[in-house]
Amino acid sequence: MRTTIDKTIGTIQFSIPKTAWLYFILLPIFWIDFSTLDSKLLLIASILICFTVGLGHSIGLHRGVIHKTFTTSKTVRNIFLYLFVLTGLGSPLHWIKLHYYRDYWQNRLDCPPYFAYKHSLIRDFWWNLHLQFTANDIKRYNIPKEDLNDKWIIWLHKTWYLHNLLFMVFVYLLSDMNTVLIIVFLRMAITILGHWFVGFMTHKYGYARFNIENANESAYNDIILGLFSFGEGFHNNHHAHPNSAKFSLKWYEIDIGWYLIVLLKKLHLIYNVKEVGIANTKKQQAKKNNRIIWSFPWKFKTI
Repeated sequence: MRTTIDKTIGTIQFSIPKTAWLYFILLPIFWIDFSTLDSKLLLIASILICFTVGLGHSIGLHRGVIHKTFTTSKTVRNIFLYLFVLTGLGSPLHWIKLHYYRDYWQNRLDCPPYFAYKHSLIRDFWWNLHLQFTANDIKRYNIPKEDLNDKWIIWLHKTWYLHNLLFMVFVYLLSDMNTVLIIVFLRMAITILGHWFVGFMTHKYGYARFNIENANESAYNDIILGLFSFGEGFHNNHHAHPNSAKFSLKWYEIDIGWYLIVLLKKLHLIYNVKEVGIANTKKQQAKKNNRIIWSFPWKFKTI
């Protein structure tokens, strides 16, 4: 399956910067001396993942800036965006654009193969982590101008890699190179590969209770991936209720990101939180299936 796309939509090309950053992060982890790995380093790495992936990506960028499921001050919002930068995933502006591109096409029946998930894990690894989509007409995606023109977002877009390099130097000055490899490189490698893997798996396999009308993708939920991805693994729920800050709908769906949102709300750092069943949420023409639809790796089944 080729990645060719209609020229009226945009272009898909191999990205040297994207690929170079990926392997700059991945290759050094082979030099880690795991004999020095102790509970202290694991705790530090876990806290960093919680702040960068949990607060920065899942809550700050995804649920906050992109889907605007809650309101917060500009200062808190900017801190969230900076924490996202430290995930190593890249520019927040790039991810904002990409998310709008994907949402636009996945909610249409004429979704290009690049944005659909009808291909293999290996092909998706190549497409998502090495290639770059450039839109021909960005206006068609209705990306909020306040996000595209936000000075903080633009500055982070231009300098995101510098902040990560400076963080590496900071950690090195406080410890040693092996510590840098563990709590910076290994953490970022887990984040980058984990983000890609969760995205692929939850668009291919799991269970779905909703079907999005006239959409190419309704996605799936995965209890295990949902637990370890701060709720991002409950993707069918999210596709059905994109404007809800809560991704879980059942007691057995543990959305740690939602628990963090509840805590932030109690601390008065965020407010006007939108949730399924509360006014201003949106179902995006999601119809509940009469029965749960399952899709397994060994027997692929679409909704």
